[in-house]
Parts: sequence; C-alpha cells; structure tokens
Amino acid sequence: MKKTIITGIIALSLATTSCDSYLDINQSPTSPAVDNLTPSMIFPAAEMAFANSYGDYYRITGGYYAQHYSQYFGTSNYMDYSQFKQSAVRSSSTYTNLTIRTLQNMETVRTMATNNEEWGTYLAATVIRVATYQSFVDCYGEIPYSEGLDISNVTPHYDNGKDVYTGLVAELDDAISKATGNESVCTNFLLPGEKSSEWIKVANALKLRILMRMSDAADVQSQLTSLVAENNFPAGDVAWTNCWNNSSGQANPYYQEEFATYFGSTQQNVILNLSLLATMNAGDDARLKAFFNPNDTKGEYTGGISGTNFSTTANYKANYWCRPNMTYDAPVYFISRFEVEFFLAEYEARYGSAAAAEQHYIAAIEASFASAGVTGHETVLAAYPWDNANYKKCIGIQKWVALSGTNNFEAWCEMRRLEYPTFGSVTGDQLYNVTTDSYQPSLLVPGTLYTPIQCNSSLGTNKLLQRWSYPESSANRNQNTPEYKGDATPVFWAE
Repeated sequence: MKKTIITGIIALSLATTSCDSYLDINQSPTSPAVDNLTPSMIFPAAEMAFANSYGDYYRITGGYYAQHYSQYFGTSNYMDYSQFKQSAVRSSSTYTNLTIRTLQNMETVRTMATNNEEWGTYLAATVIRVATYQSFVDCYGEIPYSEGLDISNVTPHYDNGKDVYTGLVAELDDAISKATGNESVCTNFLLPGEKSSEWIKVANALKLRILMRMSDAADVQSQLTSLVAENNFPAGDVAWTNCWNNSSGQANPYYQEEFATYFGSTQQNVILNLSLLATMNAGDDARLKAFFNPNDTKGEYTGGISGTNFSTTANYKANYWCRPNMTYDAPVYFISRFEVEFFLAEYEARYGSAAAAEQHYIAAIEASFASAGVTGHETVLAAYPWDNANYKKCIGIQKWVALSGTNNFEAWCEMRRLEYPTFGSVTGDQLYNVTTDSYQPSLLVPGTLYTPIQCNSSLGTNKLLQRWSYPESSANRNQNTPEYKGDATPVFWAE
C-alpha cells in the first residue's frame, strides 16, 4: 500500500480548528508536556486514526470480499483480497495502529474525562473505542479485550467474540447512563461542536448494530425492544466530512490510497465488480452513477471478475473497466441513516409488524438514495420489493448495494450474517475464461455472487471469507493465541 495518512501521529498533537494537525506526519517540537495534556489534545488524533483505517484498509478489503470490487487490468496489489484471502501479515499494521493510536489514546481520554466528570467526552471516547473493538471481533472473531490494553502484559488472553460484544454493549450502556445530553464534548471531527445528546444518538445506533449482529447468537430481544421503543437515533448520516484537504496526508484516506498521486504513484487497483453491477442494473439503480464512473472506452458500465487482473487479455484492458467515484473530500462514514432503517426493518420483520418492516425497508432505500444525491428509488423497489417471509434476502441484497458506495466493510459483515446475496450457479471461470479471453457477463443472475477465479483453496467454491488470521503483531510470540479456526469458520455472530 501507499504511505498512509496517520503515520507518526501520537497523543501529543496540538489541538486546532482543522484536521491538518491530526493528519500531519510530523509532531511539533512545541507539543505540550504530558502533565498539560487535555482530552481535546488527544481525542482528534485518536479518532482520525480510526477514521483512516476504517475508511481505507477496511473499505478496500471489505469491497473485495463483498464482491463490490475486482482487480484492475495488469496490477496485483489486491489480488489476494480478490481471491478471498487475508494473511496475518497484511492486517497486522492496521491492528497495531488502531490498538496504539486509537484504543490506548481513547483510554487515556476516558480516564481524564472520568477524573474531571466530563461525561460527554467520556461517551464520545467510548463510542470510538467500542467501534474499534467491534471491528476487531468482526474481522478476527477472538481478540485480546479484557487484557488487551495492559502494556505490561505481552501475552494477553484472547476473549471470545460473544463475550467482547457483551462487554461492548455494557460499555455503551454505562457511558450513555452517565451523560445527560447537555454536556459539551472535547474537540472532535465526527460531531464538531455538538452536545452529548447527539453522541447518545450515535451510541444508540452503534448499539443497534451490535445487538442485531449478535441476535442469532444470544437472546437480546428485550434489549432491542427497549432500544427501538426509545427511537433515539441520528436523523442523518454520521460521517467524518468537511475535514479533508487536497494535499498529502490530509485527504480522504481511501482517495489518498487509491486515487491520489501525492506520493508519485499512479497505480490503480479497484474496479467495479460484475456481481454488484448486475444487481444494480436489474433495478435501473441510479446510485450506480453516484458510486462509480463509466469506463473510458465508450462511457459504459462494465464489471470485472474476482480473482483475475486480466493481464493476458487482448480485449479487456485498462480503459474497459469502471473505477469508483471518489474525491479528496468524500466523507468517511461511521454509520448511515439507511443502516439504521435496515436494522429497524429487520427488527420489525423478526419481532414486530410486517407493515412496519416494509416501511423501514422503503425508508432505508430512500435514505440511501438521498445520501448518494440521486432520485429514482421506485425502480429499485419495483425490482426488489419487500417480502416479509424472505426479509433476510430483501434486506441483505439492498443493504449490500447501499453499502457499496459508503462502507464496504460493513457490507462484508452483513453478508456473512444475513447470508445474502447468495452464490449463484456460475463461477468466475465461467464468467471469464483466462485462456480464451472469453467474457460472458450475461451468465450471472442479478443478486448473486460467484466463486472467484483462483479462489482461496481453504474455502472452496461458493463460500465467503469468514474471518481473518490473527494479526502477526498480536499473535507472534504470544502463547495465549488460540489456534486459528480457519478461513471458512464464521465468527460467533454468523455461526
């Protein structure tokens, strides 16, 4: 990968009114002494470290695993992801960065906030901490949690995912209970200037995601019922926005990684996947033009195939494929309004009213279109109408589409849980024959996936990658690291 945004950030960054200090690679020699640190000096760098990884590495890997993305002509940076692979080395630096720069620093913020009874700041720090730990569970299944931040313990115990999730819900409940809604929150870029009342809504949305994700593995119906009845969720998308600049180290992290030339690199990797394209075309989906650019050959939309980079092709070269529509100032989404609506639709389908479920399903698609800045959701609803008896299929496919333009990592998570979209009857080899250069996209049924060409051999056909190998930086020389369960073994909430 190219040089990443947060390199070198530590807790001693100075507070300013823009993102620049927190995205700069250098530390000011005039940074304050440790004794003079405040939450406003630490929080922004810690949250931006999370935004960097969540909006870049997680987004790229999630996009390939979800079959939103395939590999560009002739390049090979992400061929392993395109083949549903993940190594202990590849994710290690991201895990380490989040542990040191986000989790450890947020724990310092929480301690300071507790000592000063600054419960709005305590809540905000807890939200980012919980989201970070949740992402770890969703990737690895088991993680160091109860002992994970004890710097004196080099062999921390790995907690099982269900216990971590239970602990995260308790953390959110505790932080929400301490805040009245009127408290100020320290300097931050997710909800700048907002009182704790807005952070309570975000905490509720995060809690909704966690509870719904664990709902097939634990009895959380009563907790969900209380949360849904309270109905105190964000009214719109929650994202890091208006804080990115068109310069090295300060742009949207995904843009900087894959689209910018700040570091001299012009290599491109990510293109639109046929699986997503076929599904969006079937609904005449206007979001396609918001999420991806047409190709350079004829201004058309074409979809690549997972597991190949078309390096031997005579017909399908670089300008044949479509690239994501990204800008330096694009938001990094924490949680979108349409995600909340899809979770509410699922709740109603499972525990409540079919009519209410349909209303939330429609509202989710409308919210996704609004977020993308396009109209015409009616065509999607006509192609993919609500069916309460098959709510997982309805929600699974449309959530997968909606997240393709905002948060590909969460799409990969929800696909594993809801088991939609499912795999169809054709494989990547049938869709594209590397030897004959024969490309037959019409064979793919909309709303289905396919086994990549040269797929991860430990998975076999018609299976998603279910988890990542424990990161080398955590597992190396730690005798308490559990035996890896294998790429095909689901994390607890998808068992």
